[in-house]
Amino acid sequence: MKKLALHWKIIIGMLAGVFFGLLAASMGWVQFTNDWIKPWGVIFVNLLKLIAVPLVFASLIKGVASLSDISKLSRIGGKTIAFYLASTVIAVTIGLFLVNSVQPGKSFSEEKRMELKATYASKADAKIAAASSVKEEGPLQFVVDMVPSNFIAASSNNSNMLQVIFFALLFGIAMVMLPKEKTTYVKGFFDGVNDIILQIVDMIMLMAPYGVFALLGGLVVDFGASADLFVALGMYSLAVVGGLLLMIFLIYPLVLRFFTKVKYLDFFKAISPAQMLAFSTSSSAATLPVTMERCEEHLGVSEEVSSFVLPLGATINMDGTSLYQAVAAVFIAQAFGYDLDLAAQLTIVLTATLASIGAAAVPGAGMVMLVIVLSAIGIDPEGIALIFAVDRILDMLRTVVNVTGDATVATVVASTEGQLREVTEEELMS
Repeated sequence: MKKLALHWKIIIGMLAGVFFGLLAASMGWVQFTNDWIKPWGVIFVNLLKLIAVPLVFASLIKGVASLSDISKLSRIGGKTIAFYLASTVIAVTIGLFLVNSVQPGKSFSEEKRMELKATYASKADAKIAAASSVKEEGPLQFVVDMVPSNFIAASSNNSNMLQVIFFALLFGIAMVMLPKEKTTYVKGFFDGVNDIILQIVDMIMLMAPYGVFALLGGLVVDFGASADLFVALGMYSLAVVGGLLLMIFLIYPLVLRFFTKVKYLDFFKAISPAQMLAFSTSSSAATLPVTMERCEEHLGVSEEVSSFVLPLGATINMDGTSLYQAVAAVFIAQAFGYDLDLAAQLTIVLTATLASIGAAAVPGAGMVMLVIVLSAIGIDPEGIALIFAVDRILDMLRTVVNVTGDATVATVVASTEGQLREVTEEELMS
């Protein structure tokens, strides 16, 4: 009997989770779900987050140290950052085009706006407070935040992943600059650590279908009483989803076709487990171990490229988040009766692009960065209360785009570097 592929198991877990959540909401099993089902989803996400920092640190050092010289590192790094920035600008532009065409904010009634604002006022205030310190520290604060003053402290929090990446790059570059005989044992140590972490990933993924079931079951129960809000914000949601679908089914396929020989259907088959996991966890960081495994084992991306491009992308490449910020900012402006001129919308492009660099690869981080985008164009940040009702489901969808974008760029960089091997049909489908 043929073994069921991982992505099918995850899909089954997702569907079962949604069905259970609807049943639990209708039968009044909310407390039971929160006490006995939801915690398993939390445990699953925690397991993935547990290995995020050691995986990024070990894999980046291994990847950089394996480069023959610094010029090769600068070439790969330059390509990676260029592709990431370009895709982010394209995503923001698509978001602005859609939201200006659909104009979802103008369909909001004054009564519904005030109701939502009152309902989510406390949550909005919390996000505004969290973003105020970031906004007041200057335009280059994200550069300052990249350099840790204490690596141990930085590695204790997944939201400081950019600092971990900075130190790992510094460590790896220093290894490349030293004679090989002086770094032989250190390189062997990190090679071993990387292999051990990847084995842990395989062990954790055995729990993936059950973790996804628990996550979505709990999520559906939480949103059971908010169905009316989904209907009220349907046009906004469609604008965001439409933009995200354009990125996945138009922009990324064009990029792959132009720079690689990979068929997009094959690409989708290879990374679908990572996409499913991204949807259920809403975290690029939590999905990173699976994204790396799928790119290396099922797309043929070399470990040298994947260990550099993917951890960096999980931190600075947020195409889905940037697109959402553009749509949400204009939507809120429309709801409040503002007409944004070209200068204001160009400000959104710049601010959303820069904000995505500093956004943590964890659920809900985009909301904090959205406050900064709104402030940059002179819109009351309390307007984010209007979109809280549907943000969680859209967060799940935009994380899929973030992860797909990371995998696309990794494939492109590997192809342009001659480090993309052909994979067998068995590798592709497993």
